[in-house]
Amino acid sequence: MGATNFAGLTPEQKIVWSRTVWSAARDMMFVKRFIGTSTNSMIQRITELTPTERGERVLMQLVADLVEDGVIDDNEREGHEEAMQSYSQEITIGLISHQVKNKGKLANQKTVINFREQARDKLAYWLADRIDQLVFLTLSGVSYAFQCNGAPRVNSPFPNLAFAADVAPHTAARALRWDSSLGLQAGDTTAVDNTDILTYSAIVDIMAYAKDHYIRPLMADGKEYYVLLVKPGTMAQLKKDPDYIRAVTNALPRSKDNPFFTGATVTVDGAVLQEHRKVYSTTGAASGSKWGSGGTINGTRTLLCGAQALGMADIMPPDWVEKLFDYDTKQGISVDKMFGLLAPQFYSIYDKAVETFGSIALDHALPGGSL
Repeated sequence: MGATNFAGLTPEQKIVWSRTVWSAARDMMFVKRFIGTSTNSMIQRITELTPTERGERVLMQLVADLVEDGVIDDNEREGHEEAMQSYSQEITIGLISHQVKNKGKLANQKTVINFREQARDKLAYWLADRIDQLVFLTLSGVSYAFQCNGAPRVNSPFPNLAFAADVAPHTAARALRWDSSLGLQAGDTTAVDNTDILTYSAIVDIMAYAKDHYIRPLMADGKEYYVLLVKPGTMAQLKKDPDYIRAVTNALPRSKDNPFFTGATVTVDGAVLQEHRKVYSTTGAASGSKWGSGGTINGTRTLLCGAQALGMADIMPPDWVEKLFDYDTKQGISVDKMFGLLAPQFYSIYDKAVETFGSIALDHALPGGSL
């Protein structure tokens, strides 16, 4: 096939390729299983623009519970209605982009179509991986200036993304720490000790805390669930905990119809445990910049997530652009993806304050402690 055919795709064919890239990227994304369009989704995907007085915006709708007690007996109903309070939060849209280019005719031992297919695969993996990273950082309330292992993100444009400024730490009633002696404590990474590893008791306590503080659960088959996102090292430690082993032995079968069960390590006491290496930790941070009083403790931020823990604006497929360079002897491909992320905060009528809406951060030490 001649090089001149490389740029011969029609606009319709380019749309097909861009959708193929996005389809492949979404299939590779770990967070895909949590994405849905309903308010019962852990990550609510919003695909429509909403007209407002400031133009079209991507809005995430949050509805507060009713707070009044209504009327009793035969007392007048009319005039005592309670207005449902709906709050909208705007998700800012940003764009990430990446490109590949071959070295030229001599180095290009394969056909142009194979280069295109290789580019599609590599760019799809890049897109899936970076969206996963940004989702975990956003849910964890960690700046895009860092990688998911706490190392600085060097020479990256991500800290300048339009929605990077919307990343916020968990609020006071949603930021907790596990203490091996005292149990759940207020979040304070400087107080983490190398003995403060996650146990089955921590799962029991964080689940009760989420229910007491009205974190809206995910519903499946009429039952309530929360997703616990944990580091592989955390999962390994739990598997050595006798209480956890007994709980797993007695765990009930889980539903097979809901995607957030896909790949779950286990479902116990309403907690769907999902392990992934991108759960935030300090393993890549320099000594002195980790956790603990001296900044030397390797810690991790386990996340309990309920409904609408994250909003994701996804308006259109990626743009697929192909270009020829140097007298049509080199080929290049660029993919642009426009999207936005937001971990919403909302006035809680139960905590009487603005709080992170759908997730709780639980900081604790990783097995191995000081490194």
